[in-house]
Amino acid sequence: MDKKECIVLKDATLGYKKTNASISILKHLNLTFYSGDFVGVVGVNGVGKSTLLKSLCGLLPVLEGEIFIDEQPISKLLLNELAKKIAIVLTEKIGGFNLTAYDAVAAGQMPYTNSFNRLEKENRLIIDQAIKICGITAHQHKLLNELSDGLFQKTIIAKALAQQTPIMLLDEPSAFLDYASKHDLFILLRKLADEENKCVLASSHDLDLLLKYCNKLLVISTTSIELISVSEAKTNKVFLEIGGGFI
Repeated sequence: MDKKECIVLKDATLGYKKTNASISILKHLNLTFYSGDFVGVVGVNGVGKSTLLKSLCGLLPVLEGEIFIDEQPISKLLLNELAKKIAIVLTEKIGGFNLTAYDAVAAGQMPYTNSFNRLEKENRLIIDQAIKICGITAHQHKLLNELSDGLFQKTIIAKALAQQTPIMLLDEPSAFLDYASKHDLFILLRKLADEENKCVLASSHDLDLLLKYCNKLLVISTTSIELISVSEAKTNKVFLEIGGGFI
């Protein structure tokens, strides 16, 4: 499949705004992520991995420079347009009164419904497929607060799948999964990159899984940020430091 530029950062400074001040976390980034990329985002806690992902999907404003999504400045995209381009899975739990796992996954199809948000047959087929792929069919009618951490995480990933976006961003998606489920998840993400030509970025502390399934790594430290191939990882000083000598 042809590779196309999905995300481009041009001299972008990322962070957040607090009262009247801007707090810069990642400065002057120039990066390009392509369709078919499966990028593992690595770094110690607090270095800016979540800041990057939240900025890429518009949850945090770009402090300087610009982020382009599908060649369009992110600041110019309407929320509904952005929802058809990027799906994000965050570590924060969501909830809601009598909200089931099915309801949560169905929310991924909302950008494709009419003004009344009515789900048609074609919408439900996509929702059912996402539920099946993520292995939560037997749990789809349970309330979200009845799900284990692992099942909840799979539910939110199913929602992202149902959103049908060319870009998927995941913040610690394997954090609450058992060992086998971690591998199942990364196999699925690799398949989406390879076969669906999606651009997938996933932050994780499971460095062994990133080395096994990703094709690129974004290595973030307090002094640098590098986009490298997985084959370069074991000779990359910062990556080895992040691994603490255990990789």
